[in-house]
Amino acid sequence: MTAFYHVCFVVPDIEKAMEDLGTSVGADWSAPADDRLGDWDYRIAFTRGGPPFIELIEGPAGSPWDASQGARFDHLGYWTSSVQRGSQRLEDDGFAADFSGCPYGRPFAYHRLDSIGGRVELVDVTRQASFLQHWHSDGGPMPVIDEN
Repeated sequence: MTAFYHVCFVVPDIEKAMEDLGTSVGADWSAPADDRLGDWDYRIAFTRGGPPFIELIEGPAGSPWDASQGARFDHLGYWTSSVQRGSQRLEDDGFAADFSGCPYGRPFAYHRLDSIGGRVELVDVTRQASFLQHWHSDGGPMPVIDEN
């Protein structure tokens, strides 16, 4: 569990979700960022001061972050030494891959855990420095699941 670094909610209105979490529990947010993966434009924001972080994603209908049916818990995020080996381990344990960013040049994968009503995201540790630079510039390296 030490490699856990964020919980994600998919939301139809990122500003409203940021405002509500700020008002209700004092969450402090980095500015949302616009990004694109494949054919999908989306917006993403993380709390400041973590880990663990709260992540919000506002994605279009049909995307891996579709919130057209309303806001929802989406996933728990973990760093891994190898997204490929970690994904294989999860598949071998019966947790099918739900979506992979690897074909799009992003080393992460979601695996469905029906027992929690959401997914687990494995993010390759090669992305950690970029994450820290963008979202937590004063933070140090975070723990990683060793897939060796």
